[in-house]
Amino acid sequence: MGLRRKARESALQMLFAADVMSGPADRPRHEVRADELVRDYWTQLGEELDEPAREFATRLVTGTLAHLPEIDERIKSRAEHWRISRMAVVDRNVLRLAVYEFLYEPTPRTVAINEALEVARRFSTYEATQFINGILDAVKRDLDAERPQTETDAEAEDDDARDAEARAGGHDAPGDTSDGSDQSDGGDGGGDAEEGDAGRIASVT
Repeated sequence: MGLRRKARESALQMLFAADVMSGPADRPRHEVRADELVRDYWTQLGEELDEPAREFATRLVTGTLAHLPEIDERIKSRAEHWRISRMAVVDRNVLRLAVYEFLYEPTPRTVAINEALEVARRFSTYEATQFINGILDAVKRDLDAERPQTETDAEAEDDDARDAEARAGGHDAPGDTSDGSDQSDGGDGGGDAEEGDAGRIASVT
C-alpha cells in the first residue's frame, strides 16, 4: 500500500473522530479544534508515516474541516433524498475527503475517486462503495464543467495516483446512483451505522 493511501486512511480516521466528538450539525456536542485533533492523533494513534505523508494527511484533515460547509453543499447537491447527517459516518467522511481533493488539491479527480473507493472498500460496505462512487462521479462532472483541470494541475503526484489512474474506468459501476437517487432517506446504502463504522475504524488504529 502506498504512503498516500495510508495518509488518506489516517485522514479518514481523524475526520471520523472529529465527527463523532462534535455530533450532528443540528445538535452539536462541542467544537473540535483541528490542530488539537491532528496533534492527538499523531501522538497517540498515528501510523509510522514519513513526513510528506503526514503533511498530506494533516492537510486533508485541516482543509476538509476548514471548508466543510462548501464541501457538504457539493455532496448534498448530488445526494438526492439523503441528508448528510443520515449517512454512515465513514461514508460521509470518505466523500468529504474526496471532494476536498477535487476542490483544493492537484490530485487528478479520477484518481481521487479511485483512491476514495479503495479506502471505502476497506472501511465500509460494498453497497456504500457504490453509493460513494455515484455521488463522486456526479460531483466530478459538475466541477469538470465549472473548472476543468489543466494538465499541470492534474499530474499524478505519486505511485498511488498512477496506480489509481490505471484503474480508471474499472471502479464499480454506479448504475442509477449518479445523483444518489436510489438511496432513499433511511435506506441501506449509508444509514445510521455509527457502531459498525467505529468497529471498522478501531480495528485498524
